[in-house]
Amino acid sequence: MSWCGVSYGEKAEAPEEQEEYTTPSNYALEKQLSHGSVTYTHVNEVWPNIFIGDEETARNCYRLQKIGVTHVLNAAEGQRNSVCTGAGYYRHISVEYYGIEAEDTPSFNLSQHFFPVAEYMHQVLSNPSIICLTHCPFHPHPLTVCLSDKLLVHCVMGRSRSASLVLAYLMIHKKMTLVEAIEQVKCRRRILPNWGFLKQLRELDSFLVEQRKQPTQEIPNAGSTGTTDPTEML
Repeated sequence: MSWCGVSYGEKAEAPEEQEEYTTPSNYALEKQLSHGSVTYTHVNEVWPNIFIGDEETARNCYRLQKIGVTHVLNAAEGQRNSVCTGAGYYRHISVEYYGIEAEDTPSFNLSQHFFPVAEYMHQVLSNPSIICLTHCPFHPHPLTVCLSDKLLVHCVMGRSRSASLVLAYLMIHKKMTLVEAIEQVKCRRRILPNWGFLKQLRELDSFLVEQRKQPTQEIPNAGSTGTTDPTEML
């Protein structure tokens, strides 16, 4: 399956000689985001079973069922510029809810959520749902079907907070650089993280690049048993 020229599940052949990667400046990243992006729509699948959407999508339970969403991650809980849904909003359609309080302001520390949210997303996408169907007259035992879970990550517009968290997930769990993650997402959805979030993503990028130069060290995650908080390293 191809996603923006990259075959999902396959690794591209590395060139014979490759310059050492360095994290670009905020200006370079903003330039990358502004060129070659798609038209804005309410929701887009940016990676297999990961959707980024806006408030309208998050509140449209019928559409969520039609898409097959099983989990909703609200990146816009709080008092200002927020989406007030909660777990109870989705109870009747059996959708699991996870929310964080985050403000779409350059000064807000979104990086504190990068590793916990990435770990949550990883767990959701790594554990498909098993559904037991009713008895079929042609089979002596009930049929079970294994279905992939689908995750909607949203904020108010689906461009800054939610997009930043998805970028962080791709960097942490799919081993992408920030440039690769942006390229992956922007060809499917029009995103625009604020400059403060870009700065925090740059810091995450630099941290991960340095960690991966040291094969004996594991990149920490929210599920590790150590006492070190990965966000303190950013």
